[in-house]
Order: sequence, then structure tokens, then C-alpha cells
Amino acid sequence: QVQLVESGGGLVQAGGSLRLSCAASGRVSGVMGWYRQAPGKQRELVAAVTSRGIINYADSVLGRFTISRDNAKNTVYLEMNSLKPEDTAVYLCYADRLAPYTRYWGQGTQVTVSS
Repeated sequence: QVQLVESGGGLVQAGGSLRLSCAASGRVSGVMGWYRQAPGKQRELVAAVTSRGIINYADSVLGRFTISRDNAKNTVYLEMNSLKPEDTAVYLCYADRLAPYTRYWGQGTQVTVSS
């Protein structure tokens, strides 16, 4: 069992920045990343990074968000710059453990961007 603890959400004005962190309680051999869930909208994959550093971003955050990972600390980060009101959502961290495949989820952290 792996537990994920998120931190770093909050309220920020449009154009501002926030940094989210997600620390896993154990080693994560697969992908780590972030989804977001806004009211009335489908859950959206924001960014993901493999254990070897291969990264994928949603088009909506490309150029503004940066995902990074520290395998030694079992932690994934999401640096969010040039935030927009439409980035407002609950951000959920996830981590995939391989063999057997299991996806773990964090509790979610609220990000609110005011206009």
C-alpha cells in the first residue's frame, strides 16, 4: 500500500504561481502525475512523468506548468505559472505501482485562481 500526501494548493490571483508537491510513502516504479477536477467538468490529466523522466502535458497547460520528479524522495512536483481562472480545480496526485499494477491517489488539493 502506498499513501500519497499532497501539499501546496491555495488561492492565487490570475497570473500568479503555485507549486504542488506529492510525496509517496513508498517507492513508485511507474508513472506519477496530476489530474484535476473542476465542478461540472470531467477529470482531466494535467501532467505525468515516468520514472525515467518522460513527460506528458495537457495542451491547456503546456508552456505554463512544469512537472518534475525526485525518485530518491518518491515525490512529484507541479510548478504552475501564469495561472488562469480556468485552472481552478481540485488537483489530484496519482502514482502507479507495477507488478502487480496498482494506481494510488492522493486526497486532492484545491487550487483557486481569482480573476
